[in-house]
Amino acid sequence: MKTINNIVINSSNSFPKNYENLPSGPFYDLFLSNNSVLIDVRSFGEYVVGKIPGAINIDVSRSDFKIQVEELPKEKIYLVYCRSGNRSKTACEIMINLGFENVKNLEKGLISWRFGIV
Repeated sequence: MKTINNIVINSSNSFPKNYENLPSGPFYDLFLSNNSVLIDVRSFGEYVVGKIPGAINIDVSRSDFKIQVEELPKEKIYLVYCRSGNRSKTACEIMINLGFENVKNLEKGLISWRFGIV
């Protein structure tokens, strides 16, 4: 177990995770749906250099990440990504701990994305 932004995260594989890792194809299909929200959890500097179109930036390493995420409606599908998939896994775990039920992580992160960035 580790603590990030005052939330205990299960970092072992002994408990099942409550979010889904998706390869870029299925992630893209959900990205096209009207009920999804795309969240880039990298730093603002990384975000402005290149992002998936339509992504909002909520930096998981900032102390106010939890506060920003808590303001989001829980009934949406959340598509979360970072550069390699590690920070987004942490963000997904935090979101699940906050009561979000439909959270998807871009497996292998932006480096696996084949659909263009802006």
